[in-house]
Amino acid sequence: MAWSTREIAELAGTTLRAVRHYHTIGLLEEPERRANGYKQYGVAHLVRILRIKRLIDLGFSLAQISAMGDTDEHPEEALRTLDDDLSATIERLQRIRVELALILREAAPADLPLELGPATGGLSGNDRSLVVVLARVLGPQGLQAYAEVLQNHRTSPEMYAFDHLPADAGEPARAELAWRLFPQVHALLSGSSTPEGVHRDAPGGPRFAAQTVVQAIGDLYNPAQIDVIRRIALRSRETGKTELPRPVSGHPPS
Repeated sequence: MAWSTREIAELAGTTLRAVRHYHTIGLLEEPERRANGYKQYGVAHLVRILRIKRLIDLGFSLAQISAMGDTDEHPEEALRTLDDDLSATIERLQRIRVELALILREAAPADLPLELGPATGGLSGNDRSLVVVLARVLGPQGLQAYAEVLQNHRTSPEMYAFDHLPADAGEPARAELAWRLFPQVHALLSGSSTPEGVHRDAPGGPRFAAQTVVQAIGDLYNPAQIDVIRRIALRSRETGKTELPRPVSGHPPS
């Protein structure tokens, strides 16, 4: 019995393209050709193709099948390795399902760690983008500290004013807003300005985390907003005080 390429593909339940690909990568020997030049496949080719399909269905890659060779021996070692890989994949998928369930239940953003997602309600688009960056560069302790700050965050007139502060806001407006915002952000900024703060366990190191956050702030906020952040951070770092002196009209603090 001899079959053409199309016939053996149909018989094996695969495609012409797959059969030709098996030839190209050396998984399937080329058959003899008839006088007219057409390939003629035999039972051995059919058995080989069916074995390849079976191994693919079990989860083996073509590279793994190639490494096994073309013998019919029981590939115990390869099967055990595949079983270990599948076990790890199942565990990962189960963890993902747990996270998805929590995300759906809490209506949390899917692009943030679970510990930060529920706390981001009420944040502006730029604030949330900053959180996405923080989630990438901070370690577990830093994320936990930041999550606690966000949990205490509530939409306030001060935060609304900051989100809508125009880039050309004058010096008095910036000084006044820095004074009003200082109590809300002092804890976070004083911690993030030192290695002992939220950057302490950053995977890339405190310096890299701080530089990344500074760059993100520079890209996300306008000059007036950055100046407000600078005023709060500078006073928090230099004095350790928990409040700014209220600016006097015409003479705002630097």
